[in-house]
Amino acid sequence: MPDVDRERAWLLTVDGAPQSYVDLDAPTHLEFEYVRRLGHVLDAVVAPGRALDLVHLGGGALTLPRYAAATRPGSRQAVVDVDHGLLDLVAEHLPVPADAGIALHPADARVWLDAAAPDSPDVLIADVFGGSRIPAHLTTVAYARAAERVLRADGVYLANLADSAPFAFVRSQLATFATVFEELALIAEPGVLRGRRFGNAVLLAAHRPLDTAALARRTAADAFPARVEHGAALRKFIGDARPVRDEDAVPSPVPPSGAFGIG
Repeated sequence: MPDVDRERAWLLTVDGAPQSYVDLDAPTHLEFEYVRRLGHVLDAVVAPGRALDLVHLGGGALTLPRYAAATRPGSRQAVVDVDHGLLDLVAEHLPVPADAGIALHPADARVWLDAAAPDSPDVLIADVFGGSRIPAHLTTVAYARAAERVLRADGVYLANLADSAPFAFVRSQLATFATVFEELALIAEPGVLRGRRFGNAVLLAAHRPLDTAALARRTAADAFPARVEHGAALRKFIGDARPVRDEDAVPSPVPPSGAFGIG
């Protein structure tokens, strides 16, 4: 069940694992490493300050929607989350201003995508976990095609993934999205990429070239430095991984004990 620390800075936990961190007085503060990287992508891949249409698959405590509303006023954002209770809790205890342009949709991410209008958002962000694992139906070529159909032609898809060496899951996701998008990049902490620990990795996919140089500068200068893999290095990382079909889909790997624990 969700728990929330009742302070101006709120930590939302689900079944004892940190799920979202929100500072009500500082919506641009991003506490978790992977959320900071998603924020870096928003800052780097689209002109600063430009209002965007965004879709967030997975809502949490609306950390990233609050960030986008603060840094890109006038943006229109849809947040899709299958957990009705979580959305109700956030709406009651951590409401966003009525004029923030954030609409909440209690629905399964894949069902919502399949029904959504084409060419809608500039950015589609997937941060969906059932417990500690990404559901299998959000890992396939059919899902990637659904995401691509919804995005505008120059749009960007982002996903928070989690894995460890030998990265069978992350590599399969890159191979899956490579069947649909021409441009791919991956952001992760160097220790994760070297296989030292289980951790998050942010996948980027688009039809247009991504400014990976600007993104690399931002992520390298962060308080929690990360590396951007793309081009030949990323193709080598993918190796012989195969795209995921619906009939072969499995959830993301189970994190080792304490991987995402507090402290």
